[in-house]
Amino acid sequence: MTQFDFEDGDGPVPAHQHPNGGGWVANTAHVGKFNFVGPDARVFGKASVCDMARIYECARVSDYAKVSGHGIITNNAKVSGHARVTDFVLVFNNAHVFGRARVSYQALVSGDSRVCGHARVFDGAHIHGNARVYGGAWVSGKALVHGNAQVYGRAWVHGKSTVFGNASVCGNARVGGNLEIYEDKHLYDDIGLLSFPF
Repeated sequence: MTQFDFEDGDGPVPAHQHPNGGGWVANTAHVGKFNFVGPDARVFGKASVCDMARIYECARVSDYAKVSGHGIITNNAKVSGHARVTDFVLVFNNAHVFGRARVSYQALVSGDSRVCGHARVFDGAHIHGNARVYGGAWVSGKALVHGNAQVYGRAWVHGKSTVFGNASVCGNARVGGNLEIYEDKHLYDDIGLLSFPF
């Protein structure tokens, strides 16, 4: 039986090279025949790649993670834990989606960013740089979180809002419209801020 070491601490495990791309897939994982796993990409644990999803370059999908729809994971990006990436989503650079996070509906996660916990990123939102989205936070509707910004707790950043620098939005805070939250600003609890374009 063919084995491969995915370098996750479990040593060599039964695995095979996916016929579409040649990347290694653990026998415990599921990758559909129409999916693509590049020669340096890896899918292991009990991860699932289905529909038309593609895994390129040195990307990793592991644990119980699922990538579906037209999701693309590329560069050195990782999806792990019980995370779900679906629809027309792109996760790239050194980004990591893990925990029980959900990324969907044309969202982008890039740079060295992290999306984890029970966070949701969707509707064209973009997370990049060293940004962190975690807890039960939501980022949606073309919103942008970048730099060293953090969105966490049960906060929701939506619309065309931007959170960047060392700013943080947390608790039950809501930020929408065209607002910019930047530098060292900290929004928390039940604060709700909305700004609409004229």
